[in-house]
Amino acid sequence: MAQMPTEILNILHSAGYEAYYVGGCVRDILLGREVHDWDITTSALPEEVMACFPHCIPTGVRHGTVTVLLDQVKAEVTTYRTDGRYEDGRHPDQVTFVRSLREDLARRDFTINAMAMDGAEKITDLFEGQSDLKRRLLRCVGEPLRRFQEDALRMLRALRFSAQLSFTLEPQTELAIRQCAPLARNLSAERVREEMEKTLLSEHPERLDDMAAMGLLEAFTELGGTSCRWIADLPPDRTVRWAALCRSWPNLKLEALRLDRRTTRTALAAAASKPPQSTAAWKQLIADQGTQLAEVVAALAGCPEQIEEILNSGQCVCLRDLAVRGSDFPQLHGQEVGKLLHTLLCHVLEHPEDNQKEILLKIARRQN
Repeated sequence: MAQMPTEILNILHSAGYEAYYVGGCVRDILLGREVHDWDITTSALPEEVMACFPHCIPTGVRHGTVTVLLDQVKAEVTTYRTDGRYEDGRHPDQVTFVRSLREDLARRDFTINAMAMDGAEKITDLFEGQSDLKRRLLRCVGEPLRRFQEDALRMLRALRFSAQLSFTLEPQTELAIRQCAPLARNLSAERVREEMEKTLLSEHPERLDDMAAMGLLEAFTELGGTSCRWIADLPPDRTVRWAALCRSWPNLKLEALRLDRRTTRTALAAAASKPPQSTAAWKQLIADQGTQLAEVVAALAGCPEQIEEILNSGQCVCLRDLAVRGSDFPQLHGQEVGKLLHTLLCHVLEHPEDNQKEILLKIARRQN
């Protein structure tokens, strides 16, 4: 667990302000999960927070957030606030700073994320978040329709939390997602992709099936693929799981999701590849397409040991492993050199014992 920024709380208290851990870090502490990021809510205004600490980053002062760095510990410190209208369905047009913890907690998305904890680990839970944790239930704070109309990304976050925590959606929360699903079309591709990837890497990637069935991903895929449930058995590697999703959902538009080019290229190629049926064929795949693609194909096929054995054997599987170089054939030029080296590599893939300079030079002379 990341070090708790207790001294940040203490300094704010000493300056006369209220301050609490809030949101996901409190939830994860109560669940016994590792905390990666610390969020603190406080009655201090942003400029008052910055006056208390020598090292601050005005991360989002307009919305009351300052990143505080103290003794190599970092926390996002945000002033108690209420949100105004959400004209874009994602961000409040304005926020109002308040002095009430209750008002601040009431604006949050889900009950399990609307709890505060002081330095003595006393919990402030105004919306039955602890009860929902025990019931493994994901429920909106207040009126679900309003929460999702304010910020459409919360619908995808609901399913992502459900996948990561193995929680069930509260019926009214699920109903509101179905009713508000068309609002998801206005979300940026990057934010949708981020929630999809976190879900994809969870223990319940099948929640992506629910995202699609509820209409949250209409801009990026069409219904008609197969279930993602099988992906849970694959390694939680992002390229492997994106490739698996492409195989389950052949209509998935990775370019529209703005997935990085390297992952897109590898995922699409691996999804379309059939696993080789022999060691020689696996070696040929590595030679032709590279180690990463071969590893992803092997992971999808459930036989990663195939690649591990080949790579651990030290056998030649690519041009750089050949015992000869282009400089060994000064009489050849341009494409002639590449063609000969490729021919020699194909021979060595079938006959690894021949990867010796003298033997390959003899083979090369016969080729000429």
